[in-house]
Amino acid sequence: MTEPKPAPPGGRSPQRLTGAESIVKTLEALGVEVIFGIPGGTILPTYDPLYASKIRHVLVRHEQGAGHAATGYAASSGQVGVCMATSGPGATNLITALADANIDSVPVLAITGQVGAQAIGTDAFQEADIVGATMPLTKHSFLVKDAAQIAPAISAAYHIARSGRPGPVLVDITKSAQTESTDWRWPVKMDLPGYKPVTKPHLKQVRQAAQALAEAKRPVILAGGGIVRAGGRAKRDLAKLVDRSGAPVVITLMGVGSLPDSHPANLGMGGMHGSVPAVAALQGADLIVAIGSRFDDRLTGDLTTFAPRAKLVHADIDPAEIGKNIPVDIPIVGDAAQVLAELAELAGAWDAKPDYRHWWDYLNGLRESYPPGYDEPSDGRLAPQYVIERLSALAPQDAIFASGVGQHQMWAQQFLDISGGRQLLNSGGLGTMGYAAPAAMGAQVANPDRQVWAVDGDGCFQMTGHELVTCALNGIGIKVALINNSSLGMVRQWQTLFYGQRYSNTDLHTGDDTAMIPDFVKLADAYGCAALRCAAAEDVDQVIKQAMAINDRPVLIDFQVSRDAQVWPMIAGGASNDTIEYARGLAPAFERDEF
Repeated sequence: MTEPKPAPPGGRSPQRLTGAESIVKTLEALGVEVIFGIPGGTILPTYDPLYASKIRHVLVRHEQGAGHAATGYAASSGQVGVCMATSGPGATNLITALADANIDSVPVLAITGQVGAQAIGTDAFQEADIVGATMPLTKHSFLVKDAAQIAPAISAAYHIARSGRPGPVLVDITKSAQTESTDWRWPVKMDLPGYKPVTKPHLKQVRQAAQALAEAKRPVILAGGGIVRAGGRAKRDLAKLVDRSGAPVVITLMGVGSLPDSHPANLGMGGMHGSVPAVAALQGADLIVAIGSRFDDRLTGDLTTFAPRAKLVHADIDPAEIGKNIPVDIPIVGDAAQVLAELAELAGAWDAKPDYRHWWDYLNGLRESYPPGYDEPSDGRLAPQYVIERLSALAPQDAIFASGVGQHQMWAQQFLDISGGRQLLNSGGLGTMGYAAPAAMGAQVANPDRQVWAVDGDGCFQMTGHELVTCALNGIGIKVALINNSSLGMVRQWQTLFYGQRYSNTDLHTGDDTAMIPDFVKLADAYGCAALRCAAAEDVDQVIKQAMAINDRPVLIDFQVSRDAQVWPMIAGGASNDTIEYARGLAPAFERDEF
């Protein structure tokens, strides 16, 4: 992460500034390079000095877009993403994105304008208690009514956002504080009593974990999003630990990229739409070493039957996560990078690798019996999985993908070949439809030299697709692979499986045999983007290559895919992971009796 820059000219000598100038000056001193936002009445004083600042401001079309763009910027770069909005509806429009960043541990700084201090509590025009509204959905929220507190509050928020377990922090600043004068100094002294995140793990517990790994017969390393957030060192030490121990790895959705998909020890994702070998590994393990994972319900299924034979080591930087859902045998509080470094070093000192051959024979048998795959659609339309497979094959190896939420999100995880962390961006915890396009926009701003794709659904895209206007006007050349099945696909899949094919309100009429409203090609063209359509498998490669050759504006490809394609494997919501089906009505034979 970027360290705060040296004090600007003037050193510790105070400068007489307005509160608004203090906001901008503080952000500059912290090294902020870009803000995603929209001006409005109560934040307008700050937009005036921002006009002259070196900080780039990206004028989005909706505050939710600003929040997701800041999240995409942060998740793809490791920097703090910054967004800005006015009071009332402007601020509340940020809430979804902040809640999304909170559950997925993304460092975001949100600055909002508030009505004048004297007007608070009077139901003034566009007054909203955004601090109260966001307090349970962010890492912390500040209300600033005194200009002198602006620099300390923003500095503290920036520090909190990126330290410990990363997360969003909101600073709500009254309009009166923005307009009054104050003495601004840099650096400021932060006063955060009680905020002391533990990053260094206790060595005794790490040794216990290493010993358990050495003694286990059927271990699994569960790699969560905390490893991705911890950065490249954590990823390298995970690979070391895997190579030195020989243990298999199961990843979570947020942990994709912590170990390359191509690594022979990577069994794939666990949970509801995980691979059969990954789910079977967790269910049959005698030891799970979980690092940076929340054990959410999509991973565990029915908690009472999850991993019934496993002893659990749980390492997380947030002590509140340890033991929250699953009883833990060896708890470790610490940063994933430091935990993995210690574990890898201890594993390197073993006289010999543990003997997991019997375990690997079983898992490799499952790999051979239940490889990833899909059926060709019976209606003759494009298989969405094929589109994503070809996108993975043709896009640059370092391309960044931001997926929406639903079937296409699961197919993206299954069929994109991801080699690094921060390469597949997701709304994993909140499951926010509308995430992909603005998150891709933020990722493209943070990574101007890399290709960035939004893999989105027709339902998701219609929630925030207007941010393509922002991209077109600001030279942000994202590419959108629209997996258009003319429906709310994952909901339709559940209606197929659990509601007798009663498709209540899931038909979006965006396919080429429907009203086709909107026509995404015409819409993207109106937004100032290049627009392409593809409905035949033989055209998929050509249209992707055509999109990759366009670099002067955003590109959208409307892939017309089958609405009957489904995501498999699958475990029904709340069911035991033992009930996984790799296709409809087809359950794998686990043969765990041998254990």
